[in-house]
Amino acid sequence: MKLHGYFRSSAAYRVRIALNLKGLTAEHLPHHLRKGEQTAPDYLAINPQGLVPTLEGDGGTVLTQSLAIIEWLEETHPNPPLLPKDPLRRGKVRAFALAIACDIHPVQNLKVLARLRQLGLAEEKVTEWAAWANREGLAACEALVRDEKGSFCFGVAPTMADLCLVPQLANARRFGVDVSGFPRLLEAEAVAKEMKAFADAAPDRQPDAE
Repeated sequence: MKLHGYFRSSAAYRVRIALNLKGLTAEHLPHHLRKGEQTAPDYLAINPQGLVPTLEGDGGTVLTQSLAIIEWLEETHPNPPLLPKDPLRRGKVRAFALAIACDIHPVQNLKVLARLRQLGLAEEKVTEWAAWANREGLAACEALVRDEKGSFCFGVAPTMADLCLVPQLANARRFGVDVSGFPRLLEAEAVAKEMKAFADAAPDRQPDAE
């Protein structure tokens, strides 16, 4: 397998964690987002959106979108599971993951922030926008898991929720968000980051890290 990504991309970070938890290896192919390498014609031929991550299978198959990739990994390599067996619990995990991947991440990613700069916003205001998106979204996520038992977001083992949470908290800190007001999320993050699969997937552990 080949994983197209970027060390700082939280979406690619999620997939790196999933691969590590599943004990799968992939050749990592970096695309420097700030240099626009994701818009190169050869990459657009693989992923027309010009986004990372993209996972190429050994048989030439191509998957885009981090949660779709993680779901495919879950279905093809079910152990250890990243989704609970109970349908309601699976729905809750997916809802938490989507709250991050669909509602927080997109409005503070590099493409959106670049557009805000093009529209004339000062850099300070761009950073404030990104911080607001993280702060508001993470507050909702804190409420979603506040009464959940176990050290992880949903129970005593990592799920797709934790795969999304850890990279998003890293983003929040990068934009100067005070995350101390999210104790339940910080508890889940701390226990997750003790695992080798999470630690090895961290941005500063990647060969393309700047």
